[in-house]
Amino acid sequence: MKKLLAIATLLFASFTAHAADELHLYNWNNYIAPETVQRFETFCKCKVVQTYYGDNEEMLAKLAAGAKGYDIIIPTGNALDALIKQQALLPLDKAQLPNLKNINPAYLNTDFDKGNKYSVPYAYTVTLLGYNDQKMKELGIPVDSWAAIFDPKILAKIKGKVTVLDSANELMAAALKYLGYSANDTDEQHWQQAKDVILKAKPYWAAFNGSSYIKELTVGNIWLVHGYSNDIFQADVDAQKAGRKFRIRHALPKEGAVLALDSMVIHKAAPRPDLALKFINFMLDGKNAAELSNLIGSGNPNADAAKYIKPEIANNPAIFPDKAGFAKLEMLKDLNGKQRRAINRIWTEIRAR
Repeated sequence: MKKLLAIATLLFASFTAHAADELHLYNWNNYIAPETVQRFETFCKCKVVQTYYGDNEEMLAKLAAGAKGYDIIIPTGNALDALIKQQALLPLDKAQLPNLKNINPAYLNTDFDKGNKYSVPYAYTVTLLGYNDQKMKELGIPVDSWAAIFDPKILAKIKGKVTVLDSANELMAAALKYLGYSANDTDEQHWQQAKDVILKAKPYWAAFNGSSYIKELTVGNIWLVHGYSNDIFQADVDAQKAGRKFRIRHALPKEGAVLALDSMVIHKAAPRPDLALKFINFMLDGKNAAELSNLIGSGNPNADAAKYIKPEIANNPAIFPDKAGFAKLEMLKDLNGKQRRAINRIWTEIRAR
């Protein structure tokens, strides 16, 4: 056995010695601070090569088609579940991750990866309501419930000034929460009820918009959105830079919402798993982790990062919910083939009508 281990060690050393001193990071766009990348390059005397994807489905499809060469990938929970089932990831050598102790235990041991055999939490977003505070106050519209985007009586006051995410999973989850169900409810009768809620509200919406709603909020064309916490933070930053007279605010609906936890994983075909482990431990340092929250307003599962995050972000309850708010958040689970086909049929009907 010792002889076999020695041979394996030599093979690994030989392989890594011949691979370039590059870490290939497959990530969401604008999801790591440039100064963090530069500091890691100095630390590891390597180069970080970044490739981006726009959503989990795109990333999964690319990998399923045979794409290789990535060391680190940052999937969301349900995509992490899929990658584990596909046996596409390397188990983590936690002896190389002493900074793992910095992660808040509330974000460990999720249903997607019990025991965190393959994944380490990176950052999270909450899907909630973003709004123009000036307009909502003028119109007397409360923004504490999903009713703001689903109740036709409220929507009649802001017709054409509302957008919702162009995502079946996210919009169905919001409608299910509005109805009092779990975001992960898979009862098809409940899905039909959620579809009916969406169809009654749809005539009042300006668009399904998952890409340009930040700009629309910033310039004042749209007053209320169903969107991601970090995007809404960015819209407010941009509005302030532009000298707008209004602020863009977050609102966590009282019925609860979806939390998307993104994690760092190592692909089984990683050219440099040694650099990948160094990167993960580096990003688990509180100061390095905090730079992402300060850049884009993301939630942060790293407890040690809290003291480095700007107070206006750290104290925002929509980005960092308190205990009661956190208890109402759910991570979306992966659907099986039959469920995916059913929800796709519902989504096609919603978009067509």
